[in-house]
Amino acid sequence: QVQLVESGGGLVQAGGSLRLTCAASGRTFSRSAMGWFRQAPGKERGEVASISSSGGITTYTDSVKGRFTISRDNAKNMVYLQMNSLKPEDTAVYYCAAGPIGDPTYWGQGTQVTVSS
Repeated sequence: QVQLVESGGGLVQAGGSLRLTCAASGRTFSRSAMGWFRQAPGKERGEVASISSSGGITTYTDSVKGRFTISRDNAKNMVYLQMNSLKPEDTAVYYCAAGPIGDPTYWGQGTQVTVSS
């Protein structure tokens, strides 16, 4: 069992930065791939970034490449999403997820990110 709690969302102007944090509980965290997903109003939830259990492999959806960075600290059971050069189209609820890449098992409650133009 893994429990996930996101934080760090908020309102930011276009071009600004935010850092999302996901605090995980559970002894299996260090063996779990992790991911960040987002869902904008009227759209389906989609994967933003993922990171392997060791942190050695990361993937990003094309629209955030070069702007977002996913990282993890297994000693602290934390996953991060550094978001730079934010755009209004990045506005969404962002979710932390744990489990197999592409088909996570556990989800956080989500944190709202709003980017104003």
